[in-house]
Parts: sequence; structure tokens; C-alpha cells
Amino acid sequence: MKIFMKFVVLAFAYLCAAMAFAQGSGHLELTTVVQKEQISVDDDGKQQKELVQAATVLPGDSVIYTITFRNVSQESAENVTITNPVPVNLTYESGSAFGPGTVIEFSVDGGKYYSVASELTVTENGEVRAATADDYTHIRWIMQNDLAAGAQGVARFRARLN
Repeated sequence: MKIFMKFVVLAFAYLCAAMAFAQGSGHLELTTVVQKEQISVDDDGKQQKELVQAATVLPGDSVIYTITFRNVSQESAENVTITNPVPVNLTYESGSAFGPGTVIEFSVDGGKYYSVASELTVTENGEVRAATADDYTHIRWIMQNDLAAGAQGVARFRARLN
């Protein structure tokens, strides 16, 4: 049992280790929250889904990363780009990246090159193939407009613990 609990604690440490970073003009404040979905039943017998802190995560569980970014300066922030690595021992869940007003790109090479998912390829045993969600190492959200002073945005994705 000690080994299993140690694995769970280590897994959670990996979840928290991958923090987003931002680039762009202006001063951005970033907050990353790692949660998981919990289903409860209300007094009427209806199932309710809610996001709760991912305090314990087991292999096969999904977690949701929410990156909130806010322009804390007095000027608009231009060229805002939010980048988040897919944490070690987690696999990005296809189609889960979300970010209003952004173009979402992925990397399969540790963040050296980014593109939209449909244009990424990987070479495996000398053969080139289309990249899949299992190959993604980083996710990048590129804001299409300036972020006004005091405004905030959100970027989100889901990943599964291997």
C-alpha cells in the first residue's frame, strides 16, 4: 500500500509541475488550477458534474488544467501567447483544448515547433505519420486580439494520467 500511495503523491506532483507561461507585451498574471470532474447526486436524484481540486489522481483518471491570465497593466497587451507543457506521465485528451479568441497549436518536439493539430507529423522508425494527441508535448494558445488593461482570458485542456 505504501508504494501505491507514493505513486499517487508523485503523480500529483507531476500534475502541479507543468505550469503555463505567457509572452507578450503588457504585464500578465497567470494562475493554473488542476482539477478533476466529480459526479454527485442531488436531492432530486439528478447527477451533477462539478470540478474539484485534483488532490488524488489515479492512473486512467483525467485532470483538467485551467490557465487564467489577466492583464494587470494599464495598457493593452499585444501578441499574448500562453504555452503549457503536457506534464510528464500525462497524455493530452484529443479535442479538449479550449480558449476563446485564440488559435490553438501543439508541439510534438518539446516546444521547438508549433502548428495546428492537422498539420503536425512525427517520424517513427523512419516513417512519417500524422501526429496524434499521444504525441503532443506542449499546447499553445495565441490570442487573436489585444488583451485590454484589466481584462482576463482562459485556456483549458484535459489530460489523462498514464
